[in-house]
Amino acid sequence: MKKDFTPEKELLFLALGGSGEIGMNVNLYGCDGKWLMVDLGMTFSGGEYPGVDLVFADLEFIEDRAKDLVGIVLTHAHEDHIGAVPYFAAELGVPLYATPFTADLVLRKLDEAGLSRRVKLNVVEDTGSFALGPFDVTYVPLAHSIAEGNALLIDTPYGRVFHTGDWKLDEDPIVGEPTTEEELTAIGDEGVLALVCDSTNVFNPHPSGSEGAVYHALMDEVKRHAGRRVLVTTFASNVARLHTLGEVAKATGRQLCVAGRSLDRIIEVSQDNGYLEDLPELIDFDTAMRLPRGEVLILATGGQGEPRAALARIADDNHPIELSAGDVVLFSSRQIPGNELAIGRIQNQLAARGIVMVTDRQSAIHVSGHPGRPELEALYGWLRPQVLVPVHGEIRHMQEQARLGLASGIPHAVAQKNGDMVRLAPGAPGRIAEVRAGRLILDGDIIAPANGEGIVMRRRIAAEGALVVVLGANRQIAIESFGLPLDEDMAEFVEEAKADIAAALDKLRGKAREDIAELTETARLAARRAARRWAGKSPQVKVVAMGG
Repeated sequence: MKKDFTPEKELLFLALGGSGEIGMNVNLYGCDGKWLMVDLGMTFSGGEYPGVDLVFADLEFIEDRAKDLVGIVLTHAHEDHIGAVPYFAAELGVPLYATPFTADLVLRKLDEAGLSRRVKLNVVEDTGSFALGPFDVTYVPLAHSIAEGNALLIDTPYGRVFHTGDWKLDEDPIVGEPTTEEELTAIGDEGVLALVCDSTNVFNPHPSGSEGAVYHALMDEVKRHAGRRVLVTTFASNVARLHTLGEVAKATGRQLCVAGRSLDRIIEVSQDNGYLEDLPELIDFDTAMRLPRGEVLILATGGQGEPRAALARIADDNHPIELSAGDVVLFSSRQIPGNELAIGRIQNQLAARGIVMVTDRQSAIHVSGHPGRPELEALYGWLRPQVLVPVHGEIRHMQEQARLGLASGIPHAVAQKNGDMVRLAPGAPGRIAEVRAGRLILDGDIIAPANGEGIVMRRRIAAEGALVVVLGANRQIAIESFGLPLDEDMAEFVEEAKADIAAALDKLRGKAREDIAELTETARLAARRAARRWAGKSPQVKVVAMGG
């Protein structure tokens, strides 16, 4: 088993994030003493960490070996692939590589963080190639739900890796020109050692569907609601969908209004990079509200239930954009797992006001950006890899893709997870060691361990409440309660708890009566027992001894 994990004359793969969850993708390739990072993403806490929004992969492994890291290559601009860049890229101290659209969004992030002069960002044209130490990297455009989705061809002395990034097959992608079947087959003809592949939709028995089909479905839906104000919510980063909605607006005689800062930013970056050039001129909120209801199409953020996004504020009737009974909201997006309650809350608000809703379950107004089983099988056949390494999924997704790959004739499949060191070559591929791969959180302005004392205590307080006990001079006792369900009985509880604490303290003998640690622990236990007796709760108890 390896000890120092310096890559020798071999090709290694190590996921620090994204293999065990969908999100926060961070992948490492090791070869001839050097490491290459592919993507540096984040995920959202989804309530798992109280008071926290952003979650990152713990990069301790590569931070300890930063002198051997040759660069960070970004496949595309979704947050789960670039979102951690402003927080870690400067510290890692290596150049970034991205295609123009992705690079523009990353540069804006770096500017906002005041880091654009500290981080070198190299812009690589589509299908561009570059060398980083023992790695020769080539971008391979693939369809996805954002402009400039890319796979990477990574050539090493020990074999070629095809790292898919996020992808799908789409004969009518609306935006971009994905690599063709013939071109992918030619790559397979040259020989592919390992396919490191997106597992997100492996349980879907059908192809993901085409953006072109969404165009027709959205056109039909908007036409069907003539005379009504129509709002469409979708992922802001889906440039093809934004293009489609611009075309729908023009074809149905509606003017286009956009609500949401992330949409504004994506439209600006898209147009700066040659996309959305035919998007109709946008109108402001006041103009949209003055138009006849059937002459405006509103595009809004918030389809995942985000409480501060435009749709939530519109649903709450707290936004310049107003909807009334009979108006229509089209959810041109899928529900991300974990967001169901938040989305349902907004949909219930809209329903209570008589607003009509259409989702992708009722109409084909959304398609996924990730491959179903037929697409995975097609790619296997074109590339014909020797080894399949499923990534970008929960354990169940990656295990299922490993089974699918073997059933499709791939000789080897390595079912790995975050922290598993995998040797791809030479010799038989497989896991050779396990390294630390944890999570970090952005808690306020501090990056901290995801399960540090602060978060653990916050969870306990959320579940059980808290008591503060003050031991004053002359054995005076004061109690303050937080979160115990004793509204009407609080005064009685406090008096009884104070009596319990006083009685427990009176039982102390000798030096214990003057020992601050003994006093505080005795008071803590007595207060907790009283809370459990009164409320069935075991609150966190903080005892402050004032002395005297």
